[in-house]
Amino acid sequence: MIDLVKKTCLLVGCCAFAAFADAPVEGCADGTVVSSISFEGLEHTNPRVVERELLNKVGEPFSVEKFNAEKLRLQDLDLFTEIEVSCRSASNSEFRIPSSELTYTLKEIFRWIPAPAGKKTDRDGLMLGLALANLNVLGEDIRAEVQYRTTVDPFFDKNEYAFYASSPYFLGFPLGWNFEFLVTDSYDNIRGFQENSILLDLDLDYKVLPHLSLLWTVAGRDLQDAAFLPELGIGFAFDYRDSKLDTRRGVYFEYMLTHVGEGDDSDSDCDVSNGESCRGMGGENFWEYLTDARAYFTLGKFVTGATALVRLRPGDVKFYDYYYHGGANTFRGHEADSLSLGVHEALLTLEERFVLLERRSASVAGVNFFYGVQLVAGLDGSLLWDKGHPGWDDYEGAVYGGLHLVIPALDRIRFEVGYSPDKGEPVFYFGLFDKVTSSRWRSR
Repeated sequence: MIDLVKKTCLLVGCCAFAAFADAPVEGCADGTVVSSISFEGLEHTNPRVVERELLNKVGEPFSVEKFNAEKLRLQDLDLFTEIEVSCRSASNSEFRIPSSELTYTLKEIFRWIPAPAGKKTDRDGLMLGLALANLNVLGEDIRAEVQYRTTVDPFFDKNEYAFYASSPYFLGFPLGWNFEFLVTDSYDNIRGFQENSILLDLDLDYKVLPHLSLLWTVAGRDLQDAAFLPELGIGFAFDYRDSKLDTRRGVYFEYMLTHVGEGDDSDSDCDVSNGESCRGMGGENFWEYLTDARAYFTLGKFVTGATALVRLRPGDVKFYDYYYHGGANTFRGHEADSLSLGVHEALLTLEERFVLLERRSASVAGVNFFYGVQLVAGLDGSLLWDKGHPGWDDYEGAVYGGLHLVIPALDRIRFEVGYSPDKGEPVFYFGLFDKVTSSRWRSR
């Protein structure tokens, strides 16, 4: 997952002064045959990036319903702040019935970002640093970013060096890919060990049908004082959401099977036959069965979402990879701590969003962006256990509410207050990305 750098403060501070415009369907009537398609406003984006998302085609009747679906697909690219379409009668058309020339007008988002880098995790808290990101490399919807981050409290206590790159296509094929290189020098105060690690990770998503994707993951993590930990996984996903970002309707279901580690026998600096511990913490050898289910429904300005993330890991799982619950990205009832650790987990959420301000485009000092505001309230459920089946002693529940600011690339900034009856006091949380995204990748 790319943890992109943003001019967050600029976006938040300028929203009140921003000029914005709606995206009308100007002069386009249902049923009018499309004689040609052209684009305006593509200064840095290759036209084929837009073309592959279009549903209206030359020679076919124009459909407003298709345009609304196209608009959501183009918004998912996170490259444009405005998407409009207009039609004019074709003067010299090969079609014998009335036809129109279709023009898509798009306003591109900011591309290069030399700026402060931000990340918020339950383990490390708020991390800041420097980064250079390009959201549209070569105009091909490839995102790349290099960055350095360190903790704010205290400064330079935990450090990360990272390179991220991703794209929904590879050489024109619908093969989404996400590459991550991460160097970590950080004390894990939840699990209680010094993490000095190097991670290489590649995730692939091949769309075999419009709503069905095959998934692969391959990774290698070298963890000092433990072992080299390879990962190899395969899975599938059914995706019937109207949009991947700020989903309003539809369902998503993903299943992944991943094997992690090789056990202590993979370590070259110890002899397990003599009972010697391998690099202190030892290697791992386990399977992970992951289920990620999401459902959304909209009625007026109210958006209801129900999500469930379940991960079962039979085998040898060491303490340094135990799951934790607590914080903005897992369970908003209390902060993460060493008392909330387990081998297996289930995260359940029922959330109601009220769209206070729909997505609107804006431009400040030549920087194009968009923003929206949503009020949220919901219920969090947490199950965390080590062996066998979970019981009520492994369950925690909480209520939460707050405000979400919808912005480019980060998806949203979350300001939330959670309350758990077990703890008896409200806790304020600040988070980046949608919680269903950050809960999958909350440690890195």
